[in-house]
Amino acid sequence: MSITKESELQGMKKVSEVVATTLRLMTEHAKVGMSTKELDDYGGEILKSYGAKSAPYETYGFPGYSCISVNKEAAHGIPSSKRILKDGDLINIDVSAELDGFWSDNGGSFVLGEDIHNHQPLVSASKEILRKAIYSIKGGTKISDLGHLIETEAKKYGYKVIKNLAGHGVGRSLHEAPEDILNFRVKRNKERFKRNTTVAIETFISTKSTIAMGLSDGWTLVGNKGGYVTQHEHTILITDTTPIVLTESNGIW
Repeated sequence: MSITKESELQGMKKVSEVVATTLRLMTEHAKVGMSTKELDDYGGEILKSYGAKSAPYETYGFPGYSCISVNKEAAHGIPSSKRILKDGDLINIDVSAELDGFWSDNGGSFVLGEDIHNHQPLVSASKEILRKAIYSIKGGTKISDLGHLIETEAKKYGYKVIKNLAGHGVGRSLHEAPEDILNFRVKRNKERFKRNTTVAIETFISTKSTIAMGLSDGWTLVGNKGGYVTQHEHTILITDTTPIVLTESNGIW
């Protein structure tokens, strides 16, 4: 979305604060023994309290207020009363919503309780790669250069990137141009980030896989070669200098 007036900026700040707060509170609320549906219902009540609507539900008819992926699920996990959270689980929560005609998106992976399966290094790497990626962006930066940075940083940590999941423009709908802000370089892509636009930047960092594949439920994605995937995401406003992180209060940093 291109921000052309103050009311648009305020609209994006407001919805971004809502999704960021919802993600932070859901992350803090997650407990061993809780079902992912319980956690999702909690998040849904937060969105409703602000008058916001779940973006995946509104856009795609997703069966939940948020996507909650656990362990070897890479993305788009369906909240379920049968999925009970356990100590050491790798959890990803992706929250996006619409409020007053504006849309924003954010997500984060974390380890529940004690890190008995040693997932924290992957989580920490994903967070730091996202931070480095976001602060490399300004008006005129090539989208392909950002992808190169993300993949290069992942390799430094000994990890891979998921190549068919991507960040995207966001603002007046959940997914807008540019629609493929990939985690690797596509040399033929000459598109550049534009000043005063809002985009969702996401890292998809993996231990083994490079492609996300759909399960039979029609939603949940898993890695093509197994292993684990972490995702961290912020909605930002691009400027001529340092970007403004609109979802900063989600606490993933």
